[in-house]
Amino acid sequence: MGPLSGVRIVELAGRGPGPFAGMMLSDMGAEVVRVDRPGGDRRVQAPDPRLELVVRGRRSVLVDLKKPAAAEVVLRLVDQADAFFEGFRPGVAERLGLGPEVCLARNPRLVYGRATGWGQDGPLASTAGHDINYIALAGALEPIGRSGGPPAIPLNLVGDNAGGMLLAFGVVCALLEARVSGRGQVVDAAMVDAASLLMTQFHGRRANGTWSDERGTNYLDSGAPFYDVYETSDGRWVAVGAIEPKFHRPLFRRIGVDLSGLADPITPEDWPVLRDRLSALFRTRTRAEWTDLLDGTDSCFAPVLGLGEVAGHPHHVARAAFVDTAGVPAPAPAPRFSRTPGAVAGPPPAPGDDSESVLTDFGFSTEEIANLRSSGAVQSGG
Repeated sequence: MGPLSGVRIVELAGRGPGPFAGMMLSDMGAEVVRVDRPGGDRRVQAPDPRLELVVRGRRSVLVDLKKPAAAEVVLRLVDQADAFFEGFRPGVAERLGLGPEVCLARNPRLVYGRATGWGQDGPLASTAGHDINYIALAGALEPIGRSGGPPAIPLNLVGDNAGGMLLAFGVVCALLEARVSGRGQVVDAAMVDAASLLMTQFHGRRANGTWSDERGTNYLDSGAPFYDVYETSDGRWVAVGAIEPKFHRPLFRRIGVDLSGLADPITPEDWPVLRDRLSALFRTRTRAEWTDLLDGTDSCFAPVLGLGEVAGHPHHVARAAFVDTAGVPAPAPAPRFSRTPGAVAGPPPAPGDDSESVLTDFGFSTEEIANLRSSGAVQSGG
């Protein structure tokens, strides 16, 4: 039903960007078959793999890539796919017999996606790393944080998840090109590149002299008091993003902050004094009271919600922004389309839940499936 309806993709299970890309592609209507591995990452990360929400919307076939017949199983899936992606270090897929040269020789129209931390080449390509390392080298970690403090770790959003978006974008771009040329290609989606792309505007601002290398002193990094978070009387937090005078002036009037002795317009020299006054003021009411006062105004204000509160917020409820996934409220597919909306195709499978049905749909005979199960190359969930 979504804009990618009719597209068939094989995902070789991995961590980080791959699962996120697979979720996005599935949410948009692609048929995504996930090749899980016995004892793989999902059993380590999630005690109940059916609650690993980022794996929603796929079917899972459990393949032991160490078995002699395993590579041929995956290749037969790839033969009928529009795209395939993996998240191994460079060279691993080749050693398994699943590299792009082999796959594209069998299926010349195939889009072959590769998700890594450092990319397919360069001196770091074969070394280990995690999100924090990739965003550090991309210059995306150092600027985040408060003045005088260390860099703040932004979860694994900037490397892993942005890398997944980059992979999904690259796969769709290559699919569009393949429709014209009839030829597939390799998509090299590196997390370090994704994080670097996110920092593009800041390279420009730095060159323009409008961004300081001193962390926590700029408009967007907690330097400005009108772009910051403040604690309320009940120990909760609110977020203020009223950068422009047309927003922060009416905000200050509405909340009654004391602006005496401050320049108009407010200068960076006044920021420490204004922050102290705002901090003291926001501690006089609860988060709910500030929300009642400022909600729906052009004050660039929002309550800071916890994960357990988000789905119940009236704005999200009105937009149906969360959907039930495996009994858990989870973000709905995005972006939204007027004619071909995306949808969650189903809950996250446990590894191997769909081994037999997937192989049957891809043309494996009953005898072949039985032999593969007997050899251990293909297994069922449980």
